[in-house]
Amino acid sequence: MAKKARTLISFDWALKKLLRQKANFDILEGFLSELLKENVIVKSVLESESNKKEEEQKFNIVDILVEDTKGQLIIIEIQHNREVDYLYRMLFATSKVTGEYLEEGMPYQNIKKAYSINLLYFEIGFGNDYIYHGTTRFKGIHLNDELQLSASQKKHLLKEKVHEIFPEYYVIQINKFDDLAKDTLDEWIYFLKNTKLPENYSAKGLDKVQEKLDYDAMTKQQQIDYDAHQKYLISERNIISTAKMEGKEEGIEKGLQIGIEKGEKLGEHKKAKFAACQMKKDGMSLELIAKYTGLSVSEIEALNCE
Repeated sequence: MAKKARTLISFDWALKKLLRQKANFDILEGFLSELLKENVIVKSVLESESNKKEEEQKFNIVDILVEDTKGQLIIIEIQHNREVDYLYRMLFATSKVTGEYLEEGMPYQNIKKAYSINLLYFEIGFGNDYIYHGTTRFKGIHLNDELQLSASQKKHLLKEKVHEIFPEYYVIQINKFDDLAKDTLDEWIYFLKNTKLPENYSAKGLDKVQEKLDYDAMTKQQQIDYDAHQKYLISERNIISTAKMEGKEEGIEKGLQIGIEKGEKLGEHKKAKFAACQMKKDGMSLELIAKYTGLSVSEIEALNCE
């Protein structure tokens, strides 16, 4: 359906400020239903981690954990900055929630199904797709068959397949989306990437986005806070984009390489200074920083790394 275009609030800001309210669950339900290919009804928000109070802090993270009416736990995380160990972070999150939400003394079959949904503005690894779905399956080493549940297990556990028991992971690399919406899930990803709706859309929940995530409906102070948040994200993305254009640096010492991946590509000396600041923040000695960057100890001492 074609709608008159409005200035919309980005999904990460909405997740932080608006979507925890029951009146706005229908937006979350729309996105989750399109992604999971089932009718998701949100029962409650169990946990959430807002953006850090100061926008200048190192990472901008939004987490929310919801439970649907089937008792499934759904973690949604938006991440703007690259993290080398992000896959471990996904594992930690699902391990944490599946353990914490099993009441003491209850049988293991009461462990809730968990989904980890990761909306990323960077490439997490090598791959040509922009959406990846991970499940746990057991393959025979000799016969290559897949382990199945017995009839008794199906009846007792109320599951049809082994993978239904284990957490599932979705990784959506938003920046890799080509803006061509081929299905209703793509319509949602178009919104996540562009903070506007496709010209024509039919995905569940996007009509609620149009209705409820209206920038002009916010208070003046909310608009000021939102604008500051967006400027910060644009600055961070520009740093990453510049780094990508100059290519991956090879043959550079590990400490300098980490700094370059996170830093601005503005000349070798500035790269070295940026890397030195990162190392200082990580507690490395001045002598070791000097070894990796080529800067003198006095130069490193004089750096303003705030």
